[in-house]
Amino acid sequence: MNITWAILMMALGSVGVQHGQSQADAAAVLQSAAYTAVAPNQTAPPSATGGGADSEPGGAAATTAPSTSPDATVTVDGAPLPDPQPDAPKVKGIYVTAYSAGGSRMDMLLNLIDKTELNAMVIDIKDDAGYITYKTDNAELQQMGKPQPFIGDVNKLMARLKKHGVYPIARIVVFKDSVLAKKNPQLSFVKSDGSVWRNKGGDSFVNPYNERVWQYNVEIAKEAVKLGFKEIQFDYVRFPEGFEKRADSLKYTKVAGKSRVQIVSDFVKYAKQELNPLGVRVSVDIFGYAASVPAAEGIGQDFVKISKNVDVISPMVYPSHYSVGWFNVKDPDKNPYATIKGSMADTYKKLNPLGSYKPIIRPWIQDFTASWLGSGHYIKYGKQQVEDQIRAMKEQNVNEFLLWNASNRYTTGVDYEK
Repeated sequence: MNITWAILMMALGSVGVQHGQSQADAAAVLQSAAYTAVAPNQTAPPSATGGGADSEPGGAAATTAPSTSPDATVTVDGAPLPDPQPDAPKVKGIYVTAYSAGGSRMDMLLNLIDKTELNAMVIDIKDDAGYITYKTDNAELQQMGKPQPFIGDVNKLMARLKKHGVYPIARIVVFKDSVLAKKNPQLSFVKSDGSVWRNKGGDSFVNPYNERVWQYNVEIAKEAVKLGFKEIQFDYVRFPEGFEKRADSLKYTKVAGKSRVQIVSDFVKYAKQELNPLGVRVSVDIFGYAASVPAAEGIGQDFVKISKNVDVISPMVYPSHYSVGWFNVKDPDKNPYATIKGSMADTYKKLNPLGSYKPIIRPWIQDFTASWLGSGHYIKYGKQQVEDQIRAMKEQNVNEFLLWNASNRYTTGVDYEK
């Protein structure tokens, strides 16, 4: 799909509000990528390029650059780092909120795992608000963040997961973090009146340029490894939606010579450097759109640059998130098979050139009904729709996947080997 058509679809269509990603979020990918595609020979203004040697808004000096090399990947003797979980199963998992993981719903979810081909859970360890979701004795994490023990006994949880043969994945929401921003405004984006910037949903982000933010999130990841998680999944590895429109009006530290795309990619590289020796995989969630458009400069996401430094990439390819006309489908939500097939073809086009650096492709797929799309543009999702998505992936040699349902109510009777 060409970028001009993508821009038109962005204007006319709509996307879902699952996985914490709003309509504005998904549109930001297209808007950010559109500038690069439509005006490739023009010099981009500061608001489109982000980093560089620009002075900080308000005249503040740039920060010291984090210890990463531009466009480099993590290697050992020139080769990609080895898979720290070579014996891991082919993951077929579900999303589990911390509230579900620590509550009565966990019985039902474990029963689903026991009775089906599903074998993994992605559990919130640091959630969308920024809360650390279990009790931690780590003084540094207590000081910077705000533990809320939705998971009352995390060690008991890990024991249950092991008993049921669940491959445990810790989800950590990185740069969307209202808790950290409120406690430490200097790590966030500050408006001219001195208040911390919030998006339309009332959420704040912390600054990807700040190495302290990197260290904080990786410290949470290291604690998750000690608890027994086999994989760390980072989400919201990006700047706020539409950031290019406000990049010069907010006060925040920058790094000289680093674009937003580069700094986000550098964080991923740093995380893998820190976590790989601990024997844990690193995965990143990314917009499904990102596989189909050029780099999203505004929010700092480049599908290929991020993928080069992860063990697993998880594009969020929910059919409801693609607007009218994508993959030659009038209403993508109503044709999950064609939508997933098209998105996987685009994903391979992006990643095949990486060769030995290509990560495992493990998409997030849809197990919810997108009624907000409006009458005539959505269908009720159930057994057939979930199986259609799995079949489309399997035909494209993608054999791992994750199911998303924000309320953790998953369809029964699905053949996950379809």
